[in-house]
Amino acid sequence: MSNLSVQLPDSLYKSLQELAKQDGISIDQFVATAVAEKIAALTTEIYLGELAKRGNREKYDAVLAKVPDIEPESYDQLPTA
Repeated sequence: MSNLSVQLPDSLYKSLQELAKQDGISIDQFVATAVAEKIAALTTEIYLGELAKRGNREKYDAVLAKVPDIEPESYDQLPTA
């Protein structure tokens, strides 16, 4: 494990304390989880960006053109507001 010293504004630290307490975990656990979630989100964004670069709009349009233009079954329709 590594130690990290971070300075936070008092208001942010107070919110951190309250949220960690609500979750029933330590501040250290809360921060570690928050960092892990951020890393996962950024890593996913990078992965999806790289995947998108391999995409081909013409091939996408060709596949989409094969889908019949019909109304979905009633059980598969989105509710209307």
